[in-house]
Amino acid sequence: MKIIASLLFAFVVQLSWTQDSISVLFIGNSYLSVNNLPQMVQDLTLSLGDHMLMDSKMNGGFTFQSHATDPATYDKIHAKPWNFVILQGQSQEPSFPYDQVNQQTLPFAKQLSDSVYAANECSQVNYYMTWGRQVGDPQWDSINTFDKMNERLRNAYLRIADSTHASVSPVGVAWKYVRDHYPAINLYAGDGSHPSLEGSYLAACTFYSSLFQKSALGATYTAGLDPQTCAILQQVASTIVLDSIPTWKLVHHDSLFHASFLAGINGYDVLFSATTSSAGNLVWDFGDGSPVGFGQSPSHTYIPGTYTVTLFASGACGMDTVQQQITVNTVSLDEIATQYPYFYQNDNGNLICQTNFFEVLNVEALNLAGQQIPVFSSLNGDGTMSFQNNPDIFLIRIAFDHYVLIQRVH
Repeated sequence: MKIIASLLFAFVVQLSWTQDSISVLFIGNSYLSVNNLPQMVQDLTLSLGDHMLMDSKMNGGFTFQSHATDPATYDKIHAKPWNFVILQGQSQEPSFPYDQVNQQTLPFAKQLSDSVYAANECSQVNYYMTWGRQVGDPQWDSINTFDKMNERLRNAYLRIADSTHASVSPVGVAWKYVRDHYPAINLYAGDGSHPSLEGSYLAACTFYSSLFQKSALGATYTAGLDPQTCAILQQVASTIVLDSIPTWKLVHHDSLFHASFLAGINGYDVLFSATTSSAGNLVWDFGDGSPVGFGQSPSHTYIPGTYTVTLFASGACGMDTVQQQITVNTVSLDEIATQYPYFYQNDNGNLICQTNFFEVLNVEALNLAGQQIPVFSSLNGDGTMSFQNNPDIFLIRIAFDHYVLIQRVH
């Protein structure tokens, strides 16, 4: 058990060190540089007890294409393995007609995001969802009011994020809420486009809640604004973000690596099968005081009883800990065979599963590397399933209702 304790300690120490510390690169234009929004986000973060290493590239009027064709942008992207890279287009470009966005915006947003992922597989791209102009944009009818322009920007940034496997910080949605419910708070500078100090503070609170997935309420940093106004902006930003995390496609920086496992019980022998979101190290605590196990598909023999099995998984993008309770029955193997589905080989050497007419929900086959590969089976009228021989199959996993059966094949 000392090994388990050491492993747990290492996991907890690493988690506690990284949990509230992130690195962020902001790439955009004057909507970032006015009031120095990146610095405001960093100051707000520090006042809430968290930490953010920050850098920025802010060029007035730059579009996604401008950044995508500027070597200095890529120098910033490659400067370190960022947790988040914030991307922002020119204030109008995502609101333009779909064909124009598809030709002049989306390809360059994708080029930038692909470069971020290529530089570091664990970086996340997050888009700065901006807001409609104070009275809209008169260039065409679909954006000639604030509400119409803001809605097009919202939908465009979500579409761009979906196309580039990214997330958004919904500043524009928070902006609309403040306009609708707190009209006395002026979010605009004199040009009716750029943010006032209040507008930048709202954006900073929205970024904090989006990146840390925490409420900004209670931040002592006020940027010189009235504390009551700050409290309103903190609350609005936090609610808009945290009430709709799936909508904004946000993933916490400590949650990029995922693991799960299934347990196939055959008498007193249990075959485990782990699935991870990327390659990783797998350590198993079988829950009975025995030495730890390793690898993707270990097996373990128990005495009858109920056990809590814990999988400790770690990879380049983080770690995950998964627990599952299993019960090893005290009944005989003959009793198990008559009550539950089981595998056997027939006289011709073919693999057969006796389903006992349980409902089959899913059938999967994995190779030795744990990758899913095609499996060909047929369900017979006598309650059996026949499997076509395939030397590449390492194990077969059949999910029944409330029951999972795993069989090692080779």
